[in-house]
Amino acid sequence: MTFSGALAPQRRLWVLLGLNGVLAIVLGFRAFTADESMRLVIYGGYWAMLVFAILFAISLVKLARDTPFDWRLWRNRPLWPAMLVAACAIVLLVHERYGFKILMDEAMLLGTSMTMHLEKTALVPMRGNDIHGAFQILNGQLDKRPLFQPFLTSVLHDFTGYRPENAFVLNTILAFVFLGLAFHVGRRVAGMAGGVLTVLLLTGLPLLAQNATGGGFELLNLVMILSTLALGMRFAVRRDANSQWAFVLSGVLLAHTRYESILFLIPVVLLVAWVWWQRREPVISMGILWAPLLLVPYALHHAVFRSRESSWELASRPGYDRPFSIGYVPENLDHALNFFFSTTGEHSNSLAIAALGFIALPFFVLWWVKIVRAARSADSNRLALAVFALGFAAHTALLMCYFWGKFDDPVIRRLSLPLNLGLVLAIVTMTAELGGRRALQSLCVVSVMALLIHSLPAMSRHDYTQDYYVGREGDWKREFIAQHPEKDYLFIDLNAIFWLVHQVSATPQPQAIQRKEDVLFHFRNRTFSAMYVFQRFNVDTNTGALTIEHDDDVGPDYELETVLERRFTLLRLSRISRVVKIAEGPASAVPPALPSAKPLTPAERETVRKAYFENFFRRLP
Repeated sequence: MTFSGALAPQRRLWVLLGLNGVLAIVLGFRAFTADESMRLVIYGGYWAMLVFAILFAISLVKLARDTPFDWRLWRNRPLWPAMLVAACAIVLLVHERYGFKILMDEAMLLGTSMTMHLEKTALVPMRGNDIHGAFQILNGQLDKRPLFQPFLTSVLHDFTGYRPENAFVLNTILAFVFLGLAFHVGRRVAGMAGGVLTVLLLTGLPLLAQNATGGGFELLNLVMILSTLALGMRFAVRRDANSQWAFVLSGVLLAHTRYESILFLIPVVLLVAWVWWQRREPVISMGILWAPLLLVPYALHHAVFRSRESSWELASRPGYDRPFSIGYVPENLDHALNFFFSTTGEHSNSLAIAALGFIALPFFVLWWVKIVRAARSADSNRLALAVFALGFAAHTALLMCYFWGKFDDPVIRRLSLPLNLGLVLAIVTMTAELGGRRALQSLCVVSVMALLIHSLPAMSRHDYTQDYYVGREGDWKREFIAQHPEKDYLFIDLNAIFWLVHQVSATPQPQAIQRKEDVLFHFRNRTFSAMYVFQRFNVDTNTGALTIEHDDDVGPDYELETVLERRFTLLRLSRISRVVKIAEGPASAVPPALPSAKPLTPAERETVRKAYFENFFRRLP
């Protein structure tokens, strides 16, 4: 039977699939304005994620039913793989303190989960207050971050009540799921020894431990990458409609986990096309016909970037005028190599993954060419991995063209996690291909040694955590909240969202200045038990004098009394103050920020910081 002949009876289905693809493009990018698109996501995003999650769960149940179950075989299965996965997950979790590792990202995700739980809308709370003991969200806005992770966190809220710590609970569960999937994929690629090596290499990555104990979406992204790859391997072997539907749904949910993860739909589409080509007929079901429409929420959500140029955060990196450019590649590659091969433990990298991965990479490329050339007769598991390698490559290429794609930056290191995973899979694949089982077992020993000699000391020292002082500052704020559990106070903080997601009334400094009369009304009427202000001060390296960050200044109308202060980094002091008096009358303007006589470049700023640190260290008693 020819391929074209097989398609003739299903021509109507092909036409419907094509029409749905066109409809998805029209609905996602043409039918609605940016404001209309965002409103659709705000009020429909939760329900879309709920439908996708239910469909995915049903598809997995169908796969379980399709798999023959033999109790005798199940009873005789060894327990040590599960024990290995559990032990390694515990290693990742016990060496890090739970907390918000990337403060703005994780607070935004938690805020979205909060409104998904309370109101079934996809909003980040921008205003909220404690009203007679009940916290009320007054308004919010749609965040640019995809909705799958906030949805899962909101499900935990639904079952356990709203708690900010549910974000940590989700990632704790995902740590076990991720290593379990890693073992499964490694075993399918290179046998039991391959599964063990995959788990051990990933356990030795401090960056993974850092994200497993945070509230971000990076670990869920890794879980969905491995889930999609594992289901792709199953589909490549079984080539049935149920396997295909689960595989496609996993890819769709992966696209709704992180912005750039939509690139992994490239291997999803290619693998489906390869299976259809191998079968010489398409595997078309009613589910797959409607699959293009499942990406409409992603396209609608992209309107955030169309309507808010600030979403690209170009202002955070002066000198950059576009988010993506080939011209950024050389600099980003230099920073990537600095991240992967740092020996100091300051970058949460794994030397074992870096050294073995970059040795394996050229051989993996040759292996990939060999597999693709023999695609018709290639092993299905290996072919699926080879196709998925295109997703890892596209993801890495995009980040190298990203204006902020510097892997050694404390905020950006997490973006290297998919590349680290890709390198681990390359190591396992090439070790199995070139050295066999004995070589895999030898590398398992090397991985354990690297874990003991480099990774565990790095996790214990937490040098990479110290770099991102904002995260430690967030822990300090959480300590304050724990010590004041009544939450009947108001915080004035530029990052008001952090307090709002902890159900503490908050407003940013500009709002407190513009609406001083309103704040004064509540101060006079004792609406809140107290009003606090969070501020940062820069330390003069010569005199020790403190200069307030301009955006943190509430102006002369607010009289403040220091309550707590702490230095989380050498040249900056963080302070919590109580408002003791607010002046009557019109609000006084905050003096404009004084421009520096000679703005320092990042290199000059780092030179000053190092010189101050050397003097600081030398003068310690």
